[in-house]
Amino acid sequence: MQEPRAWSTIRSCLLGLDGVSVARVERLADGRRRVHLVTADETARPCPACGVFATRVKGSAVTRPRDLPYGESELAFRWHNRRWWCREAGCPRRSFTERIPQIPAGARLTARLRGAAGRRIRDAGSTVIQAARDLHLSWPTVMEGFRTQARGVTEAPLPQVAVLGIDETRRGRPRGERDTETGKWRLTQDRWHTGFVDALGHGGLLGQVEGRTVADVLTWLATTNLCGLRPAGRHSRRVRPGR
Repeated sequence: MQEPRAWSTIRSCLLGLDGVSVARVERLADGRRRVHLVTADETARPCPACGVFATRVKGSAVTRPRDLPYGESELAFRWHNRRWWCREAGCPRRSFTERIPQIPAGARLTARLRGAAGRRIRDAGSTVIQAARDLHLSWPTVMEGFRTQARGVTEAPLPQVAVLGIDETRRGRPRGERDTETGKWRLTQDRWHTGFVDALGHGGLLGQVEGRTVADVLTWLATTNLCGLRPAGRHSRRVRPGR
């Protein structure tokens, strides 16, 4: 008997995890719930090598991807996915396992769990170690999630800036190394950093460079597309847009 369409939709929307639907749920002795998932996305069937839709099932596999916590107890996922034969004659890939954007091949975490870990740092001001503790993840995993989420900010075009604020910050100690040929020391790490901020708008920190000379400021300005800006601070008398 075919399942009513309404129930199929409910099962797919229950967790809000695109590409899978809930088959059944069981409660474990420790109070946790084990959720059995099945694939609910036809785009999981194309061969990753040639892109042809598979029609012959090779077998089945069960993976245990981790996801965001639900309520007071953790959900233990069991994804029952299928292995397919690729019958395309010229394809080097003979078989493959289903994959969806939220659970790529070989992934132990859902994409939205990684994304949530990164956004805790990017948007909520959490530290890496605190986000790792809250979500029961490793430090490298959370840091990689943050790098991914931060690209949306760092690679976005800078806002229109009316007044550019320039400030100097002293951090750490200067570091240097001795030239093996001349025996002279040269500076390899300056203790001074120069930060650039949107002084009147809401752009926040726009960039930061090592050093505090006018040359350092001009180098940053030459590689940054800021329109209509007017420098503020002690550099305003020496730095002009376009120079």
